[in-house]
Amino acid sequence: MKRTSLLLQSCRSICVRLSFWVTILLTVLLFAGGCRVGPDYVRPDFQGPDQWHQQAVHGLAEGSADLQTWWKVFNDPTLEKLIQQGGIENLDLKIALARITESRALLGVATGEKWPNVDAAGAYSRSRASENGLPAADTDPFNLHSMGVDASWEVDVFGRISRSVESAKASMEASVEDYRDVMVSLYSDIARNYINLRSIQTRLRYAENNITLQRDTLELSRNRRDAELVPELDVQQAELVLAITESTVPSLRQSEQQTIHRLSVLLGQSPAILYDELSTGPEIPVVPEDVTVGLPAELLRQRPDIRQAERTLAAQTADIGIATAALYPSFSLSGTFALEARQMKDMGDWGSRTWGFGPSMRWNLFEGNRIRSSIKVQEAQAEQATYAYRQTVLLALEDVENSMVAFIQEQQRADALQRSVTAAEKSVTLVTTLYENGLTDFQNVLDMQRTLTDQQDQLALSQGLVAANLVRIYTALGGGWSLENIEDERQ
Repeated sequence: MKRTSLLLQSCRSICVRLSFWVTILLTVLLFAGGCRVGPDYVRPDFQGPDQWHQQAVHGLAEGSADLQTWWKVFNDPTLEKLIQQGGIENLDLKIALARITESRALLGVATGEKWPNVDAAGAYSRSRASENGLPAADTDPFNLHSMGVDASWEVDVFGRISRSVESAKASMEASVEDYRDVMVSLYSDIARNYINLRSIQTRLRYAENNITLQRDTLELSRNRRDAELVPELDVQQAELVLAITESTVPSLRQSEQQTIHRLSVLLGQSPAILYDELSTGPEIPVVPEDVTVGLPAELLRQRPDIRQAERTLAAQTADIGIATAALYPSFSLSGTFALEARQMKDMGDWGSRTWGFGPSMRWNLFEGNRIRSSIKVQEAQAEQATYAYRQTVLLALEDVENSMVAFIQEQQRADALQRSVTAAEKSVTLVTTLYENGLTDFQNVLDMQRTLTDQQDQLALSQGLVAANLVRIYTALGGGWSLENIEDERQ
């Protein structure tokens, strides 16, 4: 009965003290709710143009562009397959995804500071007091067993922890935008390399056709020389033109294989694995007749690099509050409860208990101006992040305008080259017939064949550039992912 009475008395005493400190703690927490030091983040309001420059969009249709799966406008199943596979296997994308996992874990670390830290501890020691040291009642060796728990909790009065969580959350969101930016760049790289590959293969086909034509012309000049109708000069000139055309084939083959290697690596595969699949295929992807672009205001919401720069600014603003909190005192609650006994058999005895709890305060009174200097560092970095955000927006606007201008102008160039190729093909047929009948000089035949070879090569390059410039427009607009179904409380 006596032990039970003592136990009840101890429990009542602990409860009285706990209720007192709980009341104090609740009061502190209510006070702390509005005491976060440092600036609160305000999203920058950047006023861009309402419309794209009229000369840039001349020939482009108004309306919302389908940016999430923009590659489908080319209606090329092979391209769609490559992009789908790249989105799964690309290693840069996997690295960016791992960075999201890392940043989420860091957010968990920051969030964990909101909660008490509880440790279980246990120890055993054997000691002996010195006979010649401080006076001791017992100099015989003795054992000491201990087992219990320690707890501590920092009360976030001035918002150091909440600002840390705010910074970590913004950094995590920035890593998500970085992942999307890598995705946008990846899809663009795959499409542009695929278009370049088809352009190279078209140039090869033109070159091989012209080699066949020029070999026929060489044979014709030899026959006429043997018949003593033309001099040896015609044969040598025909040899020259043929050799020049044949010399272009090895470099084109080299570019073809290197482009296939690049595509394979973009898909996370060994360099030559796509060779059989891509060594032959369709023509250069054809752009649609109507290409739509959105408004400049939509760019701020769609471009991942702009969104990332904005989140980086938010994280840096919160870091100012973290640094500022060091100017103010920090408050903690700590407590311990343990059992200690010299004999292990006494560990279960209530008399072996030891406990303690209470608040603590720590306030740095002198630190050589280090804290204020640290605040200035964070403020300067936030200023840099603000300018970086504005610069990112301006570069994005420039990127879109340049891409649209390049697309429109290259389309006009491709149309002109198409007309020139048609005229050159007809001219070669006509001049060859005249030469066979002895009605024109052989130099005219060679000139027309060289012109045809050059114009066909330029046409294939231009058609590839038209398609690649359309890819650049969609990339500049931030295409490759969708804003739909994304919960974004910042909007």
